Amino acid sequence: MYARRRHAYFAMMGTCVVLFVLAWGVVRLWSVPVAVGMCVVAMVIPPLAAVVANRRGPDDRWWDDPSGDPQSDEWWDELDGKKRPR
Repeated sequence: MYARRRHAYFAMMGTCVVLFVLAWGVVRLWSVPVAVGMCVVAMVIPPLAAVVANRRGPDDRWWDDPSGDPQSDEWWDELDGKKRPR
């Protein structure tokens, strides 16, 4: 699952870079408004790419990871009714 999210992230960021380069390297020679529109689209892509890259899948069990605070982990383990190896 991680590889799929990573590939999607790099594809989106690559599209963003290509849009910027094409907008100001090529398209602006024919139409500045279209180049600006391409940059606006490219500007929206990075936040969406970050959301895609950081999305958790149904198989990601991040809530079971120890927090690093032994007292808190012990308390949660007691609530969950499980023993964690020491």
